[in-house]
Amino acid sequence: QCQLNGLWRNDQDSLMEISVLRDNGDFQGQYLTRVTLSGGCAQISPLRGAQQQLGEEGWPTFAFTVRWDKFSNATTAFVGQCFVDAGGKEMLSTMWLLREAVGSLEEDWKAMR
Repeated sequence: QCQLNGLWRNDQDSLMEISVLRDNGDFQGQYLTRVTLSGGCAQISPLRGAQQQLGEEGWPTFAFTVRWDKFSNATTAFVGQCFVDAGGKEMLSTMWLLREAVGSLEEDWKAMR
């Protein structure tokens, strides 16, 4: 079975650590991105999420948010599913949506990535 807790690295070399995984599926941790909107040096940002609780044989789905407030005025929401490949390696398959703050409703068109 795939377990979310632990240290994860993505294909952009960013790191995510899920340090607390509660019995009800809630989790928290931290995210260090190597990709920034400002082009500056990223700092560790907090993350919070929830995992869908399944039976012993299921591959859990999950969602979490990261607040980038230490270096950017943006928030990212991730959704995904945890799998174990044929070699026994745990992998997360995710998609993300980033929302940047803009100054007006007229600028709303450029706020999502």
